[in-house]
Amino acid sequence: MRINFKLLLGSALLTLSHGALAQMNIFACEPEYAALAKELAPDARIYSATTAMQDPHQVQARPSLIAKMRQTDLVICAGAELEVGWLPMLQMKAANVQVRSTDKGLFFAAEQVKTLDQMSNVDRSMGDVHSLGNPHVHFSPPRMLTIAQALTDKLIQLDEEQSAKYQQQLSRFSARWQLAMTQWQVKARGLQGMKVIAYHSSFRYLFDFANIEQVADLEPKPGLPPTSSHLASLLKRADNGDIAAIIIASYQDQRGANWLAEKSNLPVIVLPLSVGGNEQSKDLFSLYDSTLDLLTQAYRTQK
Repeated sequence: MRINFKLLLGSALLTLSHGALAQMNIFACEPEYAALAKELAPDARIYSATTAMQDPHQVQARPSLIAKMRQTDLVICAGAELEVGWLPMLQMKAANVQVRSTDKGLFFAAEQVKTLDQMSNVDRSMGDVHSLGNPHVHFSPPRMLTIAQALTDKLIQLDEEQSAKYQQQLSRFSARWQLAMTQWQVKARGLQGMKVIAYHSSFRYLFDFANIEQVADLEPKPGLPPTSSHLASLLKRADNGDIAAIIIASYQDQRGANWLAEKSNLPVIVLPLSVGGNEQSKDLFSLYDSTLDLLTQAYRTQK
């Protein structure tokens, strides 16, 4: 009986040990990184602070977010100053030392790759610009693969006993991602030369991947809503006849885009900024499929 009791006790402790490790708490600043964390750490408790229907620049440090950050082991954010208006406040109020430093449980995706549009001199007169480059790196398939590798290293740093499992998840994700990337490249080739007017620089990396030219911005300056005079200048640009569509993200105000579309007879394409931005975008893979399919449909119609 004593031996059986020891065996049962050992089995129970082992189960509890694995359960504790499997229940790592992950706080993602944006849904794309919650989705990536789910691919790499499917047993973790993952919470996204925002949705694809929110502006990730502007988030309130709500008590619910503070409570989640207080309990988390790992915070994953885009970085490059995207969350500068709210993340420091959350960190201060949560008082969780574990997630205040990238040496421990803080991870910035943009720090793992070379960002586009870095600026050496930035001031307030330029609007909502990021000196460290465009933070929306999740729309670059090659960069996301690099980020996944770096995030796996971070997971192993925090949970070394599960190292083999995290490496296995990374291998599975990488294989699927590389296969999907070849399909996305085929779709992207059909978009080469497409010209669009877009709201903000939300899809900068997607346009770079597909060789799409954003010829103008609906914002007179980054972060400022369209003005009547600016929309009038965009209408003149649209008269050239080479623009295929007006692009806005799922969370952005459509009024300026709709006015320009009505006057110019151009379609407005609402692209999901992240996972959950439309019904089709249920994970990172379908997010890419959806955005490229919507752009392809618009470009074919324009041709």
